[in-house]
Amino acid sequence: MISKLPRLYPITDARLSGLTHASQVRRLVAGGARLVQLREKHGSPREFYSDAEEALRLARASGARLLINDRVDLALALGADGVHLGQDDMPPEAARRVLGERAIIGYSTHNVEQARAAARLPVDYIAIGPVYPTSSKENPDAVVGLEGVRRVREAVGEIPLVAIGGITLERARETLAAGADAVAVIGALVAAPALIEARTREFLALLSS
Repeated sequence: MISKLPRLYPITDARLSGLTHASQVRRLVAGGARLVQLREKHGSPREFYSDAEEALRLARASGARLLINDRVDLALALGADGVHLGQDDMPPEAARRVLGERAIIGYSTHNVEQARAAARLPVDYIAIGPVYPTSSKENPDAVVGLEGVRRVREAVGEIPLVAIGGITLERARETLAAGADAVAVIGALVAAPALIEARTREFLALLSS
């Protein structure tokens, strides 16, 4: 479970960054990230497990929490802090039974109707997006815009809300102002591997001001 989301929620991408997930986590937590999601859509489960195991060790050493995208089985085997699920993944109710009450479970939504339904599920936060056009997904859903974030905020009440999709340093504060509790960021953090730590610090400084 999580009582409050950090405002910055980085998500790793091995193809985009050219780095292992562990290397990305090392740089993200060095920059101050405290909640990171590992997202792997292409590698083998065996390779991802080994990489994620090291990433989890690094996160724990820095006091950060680590979630696994999609793979409830890997989250359980690793002892990760939780999982982030999409609309086509294991239902959150089943994931909660597998991972237990202490696990953090997040759930992706792409419109108000999905978000309203998600608010009745045993999840710790709801993600809405893409807020802006994004290149991080091969077949992205329709852009919801800031108005979509506002409408979802009204629909889900006090459940923590994560905005995702095309969020840059320049767009982060307006996204929070629209009602998001946190911004999930991929490309603007990890696309330039040498700058991951510095960009994490930039985001955190901006979002805390």
